[in-house]
Amino acid sequence: MQTDGRSESPAERADRNWNELLQELRVMQTGVQILTGFLLTLPFQARFADLDNYQRTVYLVLVVISVTATALIVAPVSVHRALFRKQMKSHIVTMGARLTRIALGVLALVMTGAALLVFDVVVGRTAGIVVGACVLVVLVIVWVVLPEVLRRRQ
Repeated sequence: MQTDGRSESPAERADRNWNELLQELRVMQTGVQILTGFLLTLPFQARFADLDNYQRTVYLVLVVISVTATALIVAPVSVHRALFRKQMKSHIVTMGARLTRIALGVLALVMTGAALLVFDVVVGRTAGIVVGACVLVVLVIVWVVLPEVLRRRQ
């Protein structure tokens, strides 16, 4: 039994943690799918041919990073399928949590780069860099710093 006030076995805790992780992955998956879909449609837009070399490079890097984020978000489910009924749920949860944290970092890069690219195309290079940097700072604050502050207060 655990000391956090819950009466659950290690297997029950692993099941609960897995279900919580799946809920988090569902939220992330929707955002990544929309962002990846948006990126994959850009070459078929009329103005895409007007992008300069820098913008095309940023775009191609974003596609690779976005596909990587998608792969990382789906990876815990793949690991679960491969190890299903092998009495390894706690290991699956631990690996899934690690993959999800990495996926969040990669997702932050995609969001940063997407904002950078859009502002670069619409307003200019300097605006793109400034907005991209601001997005990255905000994501680091709310995704890394805030949870760490709350953890330390506990």
